[in-house]
Amino acid sequence: MPAPTAEKLAEALRPLTGDPRQAAVFCDIDGTLAPIVRRADDAKVDERTSRLLGTIARRYRCAACISGRSATEAKRLVGVGGIAYAGTHGAELLLPGEKRPLLDPEVARWTDSVRGFVRDNDTRELRTLRVRIEDKGPIMAFHWRGAPDEVAAKVRVEQIAAAAEEAGLWVHWGRKVLEVRPPVEINKGRALRQLVNRYPARSAMFVGDDATDLDAFDALEELVAEGALDTAVLVGVASDEGPAAIVERADLVVEGVAGVQAVLQTLAAA
Repeated sequence: MPAPTAEKLAEALRPLTGDPRQAAVFCDIDGTLAPIVRRADDAKVDERTSRLLGTIARRYRCAACISGRSATEAKRLVGVGGIAYAGTHGAELLLPGEKRPLLDPEVARWTDSVRGFVRDNDTRELRTLRVRIEDKGPIMAFHWRGAPDEVAAKVRVEQIAAAAEEAGLWVHWGRKVLEVRPPVEINKGRALRQLVNRYPARSAMFVGDDATDLDAFDALEELVAEGALDTAVLVGVASDEGPAAIVERADLVVEGVAGVQAVLQTLAAA
């Protein structure tokens, strides 16, 4: 897929660059600002990307990263203090200048139940299959990317998902990852709405690459329909593993982290 020309980027992003002080910029992290890697701990955000986000934070009404990671881990990875971080798909919110994230009280009630379930399923078999468990605070994740036998690992994770649902918990599938969640409606769309309420704007953009990012696309379109926003720009990051809907629904499609950097550069230059 050819990269969008500078002229096409400028035209697609004009609803934001025309009046930055009334515009909000929201981004996913993994697969968007940072390349997908086998181990989540090995992910890195390029220094240039961080600098661009810092510039955007100073010029726009709001800049935020909305991630499946914890808010504190998202901030550590991105390394920009002047933006907001919505972590674990919106269960927690770390505002600029704050040291500790705000956790949704309803989510907090289920944290012990989620952790107890995962502890009971952290078996020798799981470790033999090299399925990795990631602690995301109120959400726990099972990763099988890079396992010696990914097919066998996925079968075991599917069994864990069924057991989680029987235990009254919710599950969510991503790119070679299963998340076990509290039975509370939390998603990136909800987080985006919270941020727009805190930082009212007339236009907003979200950049994402995975299934969980479609909830943010939904929220932007709903906010426009409700009159809370005048314009929304949906930016999809094309990838071999991402859902087709990311590309099909996007107003602007870019290729990988380099394509996202070009978007951020256009915004920062406004």
